[in-house]
Amino acid sequence: MMSARQLGVNVMTSLCLLFVSFYAKSTEFVVVVNKSNAIDTLTKREIIDIYMGRYLTFPNGETSKPVDLPAKSTLKNDFYLKLVNKDEQKINAYWARLLFSGRANLPTSSESVKDALNKIAASPFAIGYIPLSQVTDTVKVVYTFD
Repeated sequence: MMSARQLGVNVMTSLCLLFVSFYAKSTEFVVVVNKSNAIDTLTKREIIDIYMGRYLTFPNGETSKPVDLPAKSTLKNDFYLKLVNKDEQKINAYWARLLFSGRANLPTSSESVKDALNKIAASPFAIGYIPLSQVTDTVKVVYTFD
C-alpha cells in the first residue's frame, strides 16, 4: 500500500510533467506569401526546395525571395526541425557548403516576426514562415504544418 506522502509525490510529479509537456508544445507554423502573390498553396516539398536553395522560383515560375527569422532564435530552429528535421546548426553547415560552391543565395534575414511580416508585405515575391498566431491580413497562408 502506498503512503499518503508517496501518493502526494506521485501526483505532484505527474502534474509537473503535464505542465511541462503543455508548455513544451512546439509552435504551430504557417508559410505565408504576399497577399498579391498568385500562389494559393504550396507543398512541403516545394517549400523545402525554396528554403534549401534548390529552386529560386515558385512553381509558377515567378521569382521567390525566402525570408528567415532571426539567427539563433527558437522559432527559426523549430521551423527547420519541422521542415527538414535539421536544427539551425546543421542548416548553417548546409548553407556554408552551398555558398562555397556559389550555387545559391541565403534567405533574407529578418530581425523579428514583425520585420519578416513587413518584408513579406512589401514584396510580391517574398515567402516566409511565422507562428500561426501572428498571421495578419497583409499575407496569405499557403502551407500549414501538420
